[in-house]
Amino acid sequence: MEFLSLLGVLAAFVASLLVVLLIHARVIKFAFRYKVVDVPNGRKLQREPVPVLGGVAVFFGLLVGLCVATPFMDIKPLLPMFVAMSVMLCVGVADDVAGLSPLLRFVIEIAVTVMLVFMTGISLNDFQGLWGIGEVPMWVSVPLTIVAVVGIINAINLVDGVDGLSSGYCIMACIAFGIMFFHAGSVTMLLLCAISVGALLPFFFHNVFGKTSKMFIGDGGSLMMGMVMSTCVVATISSGEACEKCAECGMGLVPFTLAVMCVPVFDTVRVMFMRIIRHTSPFHPDKTHLHHLFIELGFSHVGTTVCELLLNTLVIFSWWISYKLGASVDVQFYVVMVVGLLLTMGLYKFMRVQIARNSAISKLVQKVGAKTKMEEHKSWVALQRVVDRM
Repeated sequence: MEFLSLLGVLAAFVASLLVVLLIHARVIKFAFRYKVVDVPNGRKLQREPVPVLGGVAVFFGLLVGLCVATPFMDIKPLLPMFVAMSVMLCVGVADDVAGLSPLLRFVIEIAVTVMLVFMTGISLNDFQGLWGIGEVPMWVSVPLTIVAVVGIINAINLVDGVDGLSSGYCIMACIAFGIMFFHAGSVTMLLLCAISVGALLPFFFHNVFGKTSKMFIGDGGSLMMGMVMSTCVVATISSGEACEKCAECGMGLVPFTLAVMCVPVFDTVRVMFMRIIRHTSPFHPDKTHLHHLFIELGFSHVGTTVCELLLNTLVIFSWWISYKLGASVDVQFYVVMVVGLLLTMGLYKFMRVQIARNSAISKLVQKVGAKTKMEEHKSWVALQRVVDRM
């Protein structure tokens, strides 16, 4: 990877970060003026109306970061993805403002995915040696890509339930994917990860620590970042020279992507499956997500976010250990599946039983959760004032 390209990635990261810092307050004023806010109700966790245009601020950061990188590298491969991101942002903002039916959203998501596949030629067309399978034909890869992309977009959207969780998760995932793309020598995808982290960081701090500057990323932001995450997944697994460099080292690319996406994907699958069993719509909102469990156990929003990010990090770490120990791609996949299921579905079921029994374990976890509530501490209030002035 050339020095000039890396310099461009760094410059784009800084630019995207600074842009979001500069426009954040203006976007909040715009949201309040036109009443683009999230109003509290029985299912939501906030007590006051909060602006939901964080995704717009993040998008402008991404856009400026891309423009700054233009003199340093060829950004044309990312342009179709930016078109798809723009569409998802508009769909999400429209959903935030007027409300869209799940069916209409799904149709648009499928159409955007098909457009992206045929504009870029990238799809889930290679299992990278998992179960001895290599490249697969288009009639298999295109439907598989549609299912994966739409599933990931909605998983990221559904994980957006507490302060910092959606943006914090996407920052963590972009760092993980960025390391992989750096190792693979894929500078354009490294750029996408870098500007995503840069644009999300200021939003994350305002979302978590802000009081007057708090803003939600909204459906626009979560759908847009879901498109970024799914693009990273497809680019990782799609057949190509960059992926082959990693696969030759024994790295299981499918297990790696599954490990990075574990918590939002596994939690979404569990929630939708349980809704279907109860004969309700899989899209009917409720309070059965993993983050709702942590809140019920007395964790703060920050504590909940930290716990879920730690769980996902543990899954990634388990994959990395299996890879470093020389495990085959199949074994890496099984390790991720077992650890991921235990730390998401297994943990949820176990803690539900403990809560029902009012056991010593649930009481202990509740005590730990109470320790995460630091909103009244002087240090928290001081940090809040600093962030509000940013």
